[in-house]
Amino acid sequence: MSLPDPAAGHPGADGQGTKGYATGKGNRPGTGGNLGTTAYLVDGTYELFRYYYGAPSHLNRHGEQVGATRAALGSLLGMLEQGATHIGVATDHVVESWRNLAWPAYKSSAGVPADLLGQFELFEEALAAAGFVNWPMVDLEADDALASAAAVLSEDPRAEQVVICTPDKDLSQCVRGSKVVCLDRRRGLVTDEAAVTARFGVPPSSVPDWLGLVGDSSDGYPGVSGWGPKAATAVLGRYLHLEAVPDDPADWDVGLPPARARSLASALAGQRDLASLFKRLATCTLEPGVLPPGAEALDRLAWSGPHPERWDSLCARLDAPGLAERAQRLAARRAASSSGSPLAGRDSCT
Repeated sequence: MSLPDPAAGHPGADGQGTKGYATGKGNRPGTGGNLGTTAYLVDGTYELFRYYYGAPSHLNRHGEQVGATRAALGSLLGMLEQGATHIGVATDHVVESWRNLAWPAYKSSAGVPADLLGQFELFEEALAAAGFVNWPMVDLEADDALASAAAVLSEDPRAEQVVICTPDKDLSQCVRGSKVVCLDRRRGLVTDEAAVTARFGVPPSSVPDWLGLVGDSSDGYPGVSGWGPKAATAVLGRYLHLEAVPDDPADWDVGLPPARARSLASALAGQRDLASLFKRLATCTLEPGVLPPGAEALDRLAWSGPHPERWDSLCARLDAPGLAERAQRLAARRAASSSGSPLAGRDSCT
C-alpha cells in the first residue's frame, strides 16, 4: 500500500458526492463487450487516505471525524450508480504487517493523523453496513488481498475483466493481458500488460524483482546501491528474475558498457541478500482465504443492497442521509430488475 498524494481529487462539497471516480477517455475497463461480468477490486485504504486529504472534514454530533469515510463510501456508491455490479474492497485493519518485522523501516502508521487512523475501523463498519464485501487485513496488507482475489477471479471464464482499483505500482505484478488490469480511478488511467511492460521494461511477473533492485520510497525500502530504473530494466529485460542474474558481469548479455556492468554486478554481489528481501517485500502474498475457488468467488462479490438493520444507523452516525437514500434507490432498482442487473451493458465503471 503506497500512500496517496495529499493533493488528490476533491469528491464534492458535501463529502457524499459521486465525483470519487474518474471518467478518463481512451482504454477503459469493461469496453470489450458484454460477454461477462466485470469485477472491481478496490484498495479501500488508499481511498480512505485520498479522501481524508481531498474531501471536506466533518465532525458528527459526537465530535467524531467522519469526513473521509463519508466521501469514500459515496465514491463506492458512485461506482454502483455507473453500473458496477461486483465489488470487493480490501482494507488495512492496521497499517503494520509482517513486512515491518522483516524490514523495520517499512512504511508504518507513524505520522498518520490520529483522526484518519480513527476512521479505519469506522470505514470497515460502513462497508459491511453498505453491503460491500470487505477484506480487513492484519498480518497481511490490503495489496495482498487484492492480489489474492484477482488470482482467483482471473480463472473464472464468467469474469470478462478483473479491475484492480489502485494507483499502487506494486499491484502491476497482478496484471494479466487485458483481463486483469489496474485502474487509477482518480486519473482514469487503465494499465494492462502492455502498459506494464512499457513502464518497467519487464513483464508483470518481474515487477517485484525490478522493485527489489530499484526500491520503493513510498514503502520505505531503498533498493540496491547504484541500481536505477534503466539498469534494472536492462538487466531484468534479459534475465527476468534476480536469481537468474549471473554473478560475473562478463556473463551478462545486456548491452551495457563493461565498466557500468562491473559496477552494477559489484553492488549486487554485496547486497544480493538485501535485494532478495526487498523483492519479497514487493511480492504480493496470495492468501487462499480471501475468496473461495470456483464460481462462488465471483458470486460473492455481487452487491445486492445495504444491511437492513445497520445501514440507517450507520448513515446517521455519518450525518449522511444522502448516502442512505442513494443506496436504497440502488437496491430497489436491483431488486426490481428481473435480470438482477438493471444496469447490464453499462458496467464500464471508472
